[in-house]
Amino acid sequence: MKLVMAVIQDKDSNRLTEALGKNNYKSTKLATTGGFLKEGNTTLIIGCEDEYVDDVLGVIKDNCSQREQMVAPISPMGGNADSYIPRPVKVEVGGATVFVLPIETFIQF
Repeated sequence: MKLVMAVIQDKDSNRLTEALGKNNYKSTKLATTGGFLKEGNTTLIIGCEDEYVDDVLGVIKDNCSQREQMVAPISPMGGNADSYIPRPVKVEVGGATVFVLPIETFIQF
């Protein structure tokens, strides 16, 4: 058994949870915050048998798109101002960061 943890953008969460449900995969949705953009994102936890991992990864890939977004800079506030960029910059966001972990024991009460 495997535990699939997918960190995705909030904009993709409803589409992905619906697609997982249509494919009979149950997920737990957690509200999380990213470290780079300091914006909210979603972490989905999906348990599945080993032979279904590739299918789950395919559903995630098909429903989480990458896009460009303008990001306003955050003032260093007492930090190192050498790397501070005073104007908005385009960054690529979206997609998914996925971790697949082995599960030794699964218990459901």
